[in-house]
Amino acid sequence: MSLNKWYWTGLLLLSLVRTGLGQPDSLNEAKRMQWFHDAKLGIFIHWGIYAVKGIDESWSFFNEYLSHEDYLKQTEGFTASKYDPAEWAHLIKTSGAKYTVITTRHHDGFSLWNSRGSELNAVNSAARRDVLTPYIQAAKQQGLRIGLYYSLPDWSFTDYPNETKNIKRYDANADTQRWQRFLSYYQGQLDELESAYHPDLWWFDGDWEFSAEKWEAAKVRKRLLSANKDVIINSRLAGHGDYATPEQGLPVNKPVDPYWELCMTMNDSWGYQPNDTNYKTSRQIIQIFANVIGHGGNLLLDIGPKADGTIPAEQSQVLLDMGRWTQKHQEAIYGSQAGLPPGYFYGPSTLSADGQTLYLFLPYHPQGQIELRGVKNQINRIRVVGDGTKLDHQVMMKPYWSTHAGLIYIDVPDYVLDPDMTVIAVQLKGKLELE
Repeated sequence: MSLNKWYWTGLLLLSLVRTGLGQPDSLNEAKRMQWFHDAKLGIFIHWGIYAVKGIDESWSFFNEYLSHEDYLKQTEGFTASKYDPAEWAHLIKTSGAKYTVITTRHHDGFSLWNSRGSELNAVNSAARRDVLTPYIQAAKQQGLRIGLYYSLPDWSFTDYPNETKNIKRYDANADTQRWQRFLSYYQGQLDELESAYHPDLWWFDGDWEFSAEKWEAAKVRKRLLSANKDVIINSRLAGHGDYATPEQGLPVNKPVDPYWELCMTMNDSWGYQPNDTNYKTSRQIIQIFANVIGHGGNLLLDIGPKADGTIPAEQSQVLLDMGRWTQKHQEAIYGSQAGLPPGYFYGPSTLSADGQTLYLFLPYHPQGQIELRGVKNQINRIRVVGDGTKLDHQVMMKPYWSTHAGLIYIDVPDYVLDPDMTVIAVQLKGKLELE
């Protein structure tokens, strides 16, 4: 993964590209982005040779914590001996995710499929086989949308300028023939992936090393859309993408981009690291998820399988806990719109697609009542999502002659509370109107 600060650069570039190259037709863009907007939850998978020693993916040798040679020796331990792609796909589907994004090749250049462009791939590891194809097939069988992560840099490729932070093979501006060989290599790999898997989404990374012009980002975007007019591209194709990708930091305010996705780890690491036990609890992740969808975004939650292909028990349990909660509260999640602005309710909220049901996510266990402000609509019914219990409410400080909203107090007894996060549905007369 790249550093979080590059998100803001990507967001600026995305804005400039849309302004400079012409705003896409809004109706066509909305249609193409609809499934992504509705999906809300995706599962990221970081899997590669870095799982063998449980070290930082790619950055371990780039930052010179160990030699490039020693890093690549991990191919000898990447066995995938217990890899069950059908089990992965089923677990991810159970979590409530609607799409999945897997690292086809990280910055280290190790490819999970049998790439014609490089011998540094899973077929030439201890696994002795393509491990990407069976997962894509299993995920499609589960009805999941397919996203392919692809790193623009390849620090192991002999015709890529940078090997480590201090070792440069050549100057890309001076040796244009060598740089062109790299461009042909990486774009050839994209052609391989498109031809084999026809992904719904491209998740690029590493664009900070060179400009959009050097990457030929506009050409690549056109190429990918020519192959599939409905494909979605993240912002890390040097700004030539469709949605923003903040990383590891929950936005305090609703992002300005109409489509966005928070990518986040369960602990502190993207790939498997046995020494990293700093896991967020399932309840914490569910609360983060609620805040994300309350701002109209998606959560791309990461798992890092071991070198043998098993998913760590802590990560599997989080996915199962997410599945329990998303299944119970699905009406408040999928297809929803961003909820109330700050100040109307002390917690996240979403709005139904028709604008007539407001969903309140309770980040705490209330002491008998919750308060809702500034809603001008009359109320048809208030109920607990997932069990249908009708809740009593009072409207205060709203004279019969006034068009202003009052204060709405909703009774929430302890027996209706969800152990992770309770959701209340406020069914309105008409579409939501705020003061």
